[in-house]
Parts: sequence; C-alpha cells; structure tokens
Amino acid sequence: MSPSPSPAPGGYHERLTPAWWVWLVAAGFAGSFGVVLSRVDATAALVVTVVVLVLVVVALVRTTAVVAVDPELFVAGRARLPVGYVGEVEALDAEAMRRARTVELDARAYLCLRGWVAGGVRVRLDDPQDDTPYWLVSSRRPQRLAAALETARSGHRRV
Repeated sequence: MSPSPSPAPGGYHERLTPAWWVWLVAAGFAGSFGVVLSRVDATAALVVTVVVLVLVVVALVRTTAVVAVDPELFVAGRARLPVGYVGEVEALDAEAMRRARTVELDARAYLCLRGWVAGGVRVRLDDPQDDTPYWLVSSRRPQRLAAALETARSGHRRV
C-alpha cells in the first residue's frame, strides 16, 4: 500500500483504520471456526481459519475510509464535496457524536461513520440543490478536522 499524500497547507488527511480491538475480534472470529472444525479435521480447521481470517482482513481494509480536506474539496469516504458548499461545521466529542448518530439523526444526512471512532464532525451543507442537510463524519481529531474545514471554507469563494 502506498503512503497517503500529505495534505495541502492548512489541509487535513486521516485514515479511519480499525482500532486494535477490532483486529483482535476479527482474529477471534476466524479462530472460532478453527476451534469448531478441529474436532473434525485439523487440516480443514487450519485452512478454514486462514481463509476466514483473510476474508475478514480484506473486508476491514476495504472499509477503511479516508477523510480529507484541501483548498477545493472535502472528502469523506467515497463522497466528495466542493468546499464552497460547506456550511456550519461542528466538532463533536464522543457523547455529542453518539446523540448525533442516534436520537438527533436526520435520515437524509450523509453518513461516513466507523464504530471504532468515537468523535466526529457535523458539516451542514450550503447547497439549495441538495436535499442532504448535513454530513456526519467520524474523526479521531474532530477539532482539527473542523478547523481545516473552516479554513478551506473561508479561503474559498463560490463562482
């Protein structure tokens, strides 16, 4: 895997990689197949355990989202938003993020959430053509992400 590019000055870049405990759970999940099958055939147990572990690792790696801000674009997972459409930005600690993704959630919001990341940001959209009221995005450094979005937004003028 190639290293991720460094962000532009004032930008932001974060990979939402799984926490250590997620890898531990994945290994335990794969190992449980081996334990169950070991009573039947040790070779089959080993093969199935390795195959399940590889599949789980591939799934976890493929769900690793990138959150990035540069002078022109806000990226959250597969979605891209020109910074000219970024409205109010709110950094959310763990408790505020929990409320935002449960009781306060608007079903029309775009979500880029990872359960192993406690904090995040809520980014309201300033686009009358888009019905999406806001993006809710996980981040391990929500204050820095919010500051980068504010910097990009203040330095950008919509044409």
